Amino acid sequence: MKTLDDYLYAAMRENTRKSYDSAVRHFEVDWQGFLPATADSIAQYLVDHAENLSINTLNQRLAALAQWHIDQGFPDPTKAPLVRKVFRGIKTLHPAQEKRAKPFQIEQLKIVSDWLDQAIHNAQQQGRYGEELRHTRNKAILLLGFWRGFRGDELTRLHVEHVEVFPSEGMICFFPQTKSDRQHKGTSFKTPALSQLCPVAAYSNWIKLTGLVEGSVFRAINRWGQISSGGLHPDSLIPLLRSLFREACIDAPELYSAHSLRRGFANWATANGWDLKMLMEYVGWKNINSAMRYIESGDPFGRHRIELGLVKPFSIEK
Repeated sequence: MKTLDDYLYAAMRENTRKSYDSAVRHFEVDWQGFLPATADSIAQYLVDHAENLSINTLNQRLAALAQWHIDQGFPDPTKAPLVRKVFRGIKTLHPAQEKRAKPFQIEQLKIVSDWLDQAIHNAQQQGRYGEELRHTRNKAILLLGFWRGFRGDELTRLHVEHVEVFPSEGMICFFPQTKSDRQHKGTSFKTPALSQLCPVAAYSNWIKLTGLVEGSVFRAINRWGQISSGGLHPDSLIPLLRSLFREACIDAPELYSAHSLRRGFANWATANGWDLKMLMEYVGWKNINSAMRYIESGDPFGRHRIELGLVKPFSIEK
């Protein structure tokens, strides 16, 4: 029978919980702050880390400390005027330039997919089961991540029992909880079967090769070809993809992350006539601002629009 603590624990996403625990530990252990905290100590904590932590990280630390005080029944010191004023000052003196992952282009997707096909074939011919597993898994991650626009943590949280495949049609991926699912109703994402670069075929090949029937879809594989019982850690996805891109000779692999697949699909869809509403419904964005962060203009410098407006000077006869 479930207890009250079980339900309270389940109310917060696992990644958020770990992030908040780490933030509170940093305040209390690394910085040696006292909890419950005063507004003065919170403000000083911000000042001490203003130059070495990003605005987003400081904001996350404040959210974690606020949640700790609320959970323990104490007044929230992070909302005090002093703390808010200090935070505004930090944002003024240390403005943050948002770093965005480079979008992965459809041409690059084909290059890496072709490289993986050849690598899988070579591994089969040489009887290297571990390599065959790794390349087959990576192809499923790559194509599903791109065509479905999944976040990295969604790819690592996908479970076999929550995926339904309809041969030659598509597949449905269900998540009991997603970042945008505030009501915890669960969300289903439909993924079409494609004539090329097919995510459904890539996923089916991975499941057939491994024989997985439940648990995490994407898992670590050791050097002997043994598959772990748990799923990949979200932090492992970026080095996995960068290593793959490096092997496939993609230029500057360090510029890409798991978000590159999501951004790449958003740009591909926009370039191919998808309107914003259609894209938001497909990817699962609830907020238009969130969607716009992933879309790059086809004319980023505005040169084409400006050139169209230029009028050629009239020639002057002498």
